[in-house]
Amino acid sequence: MAYLENAWYVAGWDDEVPQGGLLSRRLLDKPILFFRDEAGAVKALHGVCPHRYAPLARGTLVDGMIQCGYHGLGFGADGACVHNPFGAPLKNMALRAYPIVERHSAIWIWMGEAERADAALIPDFGFNDPATAWVGKGYLTVKAGYELEIENILDLSHVQFLHPTTLGSDKVSDGHYAWKQEGETIWSNRDIKDEMMTPQLASAMGLVPGTLADRWVYVRWNAPANMAIFAGAVATGRPRDEGRETPTAHLFTPETSRSSHYWYAIAFPKSMGAVGEQMAQEQVDFLRAPFELEDLPMLEDQQANIGNRDFRQMKLGWLPGDAAGARARNLLYARIDAEVGAKSA
Repeated sequence: MAYLENAWYVAGWDDEVPQGGLLSRRLLDKPILFFRDEAGAVKALHGVCPHRYAPLARGTLVDGMIQCGYHGLGFGADGACVHNPFGAPLKNMALRAYPIVERHSAIWIWMGEAERADAALIPDFGFNDPATAWVGKGYLTVKAGYELEIENILDLSHVQFLHPTTLGSDKVSDGHYAWKQEGETIWSNRDIKDEMMTPQLASAMGLVPGTLADRWVYVRWNAPANMAIFAGAVATGRPRDEGRETPTAHLFTPETSRSSHYWYAIAFPKSMGAVGEQMAQEQVDFLRAPFELEDLPMLEDQQANIGNRDFRQMKLGWLPGDAAGARARNLLYARIDAEVGAKSA
């Protein structure tokens, strides 16, 4: 399966790589090893020793050097072999190093040509910055391809049926839906009137449970699969600026063609004080239930039905809410095709 390589993917939350520790993760079917150098900066190397293909995750971090746990070869933060217990360092056994940026509470990795890794291309998830927001963070591994995840988040009409007691209501299908494209960004927007939200949602939106509300749910997509949901609500009939918007991040990175990493987060301004900190943790804990117990089984069953078929080549049905997801995937596929074409030229 071809992936978009010249793009920023999330590789983990910033607290997943401790000082002095290692994190091994498969991204785009490649084993990657993460660690922090002596200055605390996250580094990423190809996670397999070139000597006999031993997993470097079974090694150790020694004075900023990754030492293979099989024969003791050592690799520096730039991937060069810097230690050979049996002689001089071996120049022909270097590891690939990947560009890394820590931003918006996340670790971003560039899987393509290093010289094209421009940090300005990282999508804006400023609402997740720990300096200004309390950020509740979660993670799931999903045994389904990331294309299904793109469609799932961009078409939230499913919350009425898949999440009826947690995130949805019978008013969702009556809401106004529209999508638009701004450059290479896709928006999928839904406005719902006179809705009785679940108590947990109402509290997150700053409303008294049992209050009829006008809710908006606007989803932003940037390639490959980095999405934000800007959801808010206000008491029915009141101006929107009286309401509260609670942004959430939904960040997907392919593990393999049939499995994905899913990082999600909800943020509240630090100006809310201890209440915001408490809400960030309570709300991310609340979100885990519908994500893990409702979305995840559905997506994994979808993938089981698809099997090894190419999702891109499958004949699919059509509902109005499919427009944004289809357009996003077409933009993604066009960029993948361009990369494949450039490599074969």
